[in-house]
Amino acid sequence: MSIAEEMLAEFETQAPITRKFLERLPEDKLTWKPHEKSMSAGQLAYHIAVVPSGIVRFVQNNPAQAPDSFNFPQPASRSEILNAFEESAATVRSLLPKFDDTAMKETWRMNAGGREVLAQPRAEFLRNVMFSHLYQHRGQFSVYLRMLDVAVPASWGPSADEPPAFMQKARSA
Repeated sequence: MSIAEEMLAEFETQAPITRKFLERLPEDKLTWKPHEKSMSAGQLAYHIAVVPSGIVRFVQNNPAQAPDSFNFPQPASRSEILNAFEESAATVRSLLPKFDDTAMKETWRMNAGGREVLAQPRAEFLRNVMFSHLYQHRGQFSVYLRMLDVAVPASWGPSADEPPAFMQKARSA
């Protein structure tokens, strides 16, 4: 498997889990915040939904220009978040496989203010931001769900509310 195929396989494994997290956000809690400095639950969920496509688009340019600021829009509904996630997943499925191993190993650069601020293999940036960054926010979102007294989905292992998917399959067999 190529590097991009391996990453896409991981994305395909994690996408349904991420979607399950997003589906659990109560419609009436989109603007809820655990703290005044925090994003709202809707903003965080929307960010989780769009990070994969945003990053895979971002690494198409080399060098890429760092964003001047980050925008965290407030979605109006859970369906807006879920639709954004489906569009994001479709973009990843479309663009990620286009990177061959040479492109994934290429030194990818990011500039800000006319100077280089980051230089690393494209695959490493994708791993750090499209995956690790996403997982960090999904963990953050699990705390939001817990504070809202919503059942937290299992991810790699069990949550206090449910076993991981492989155990659920074994029980139903």
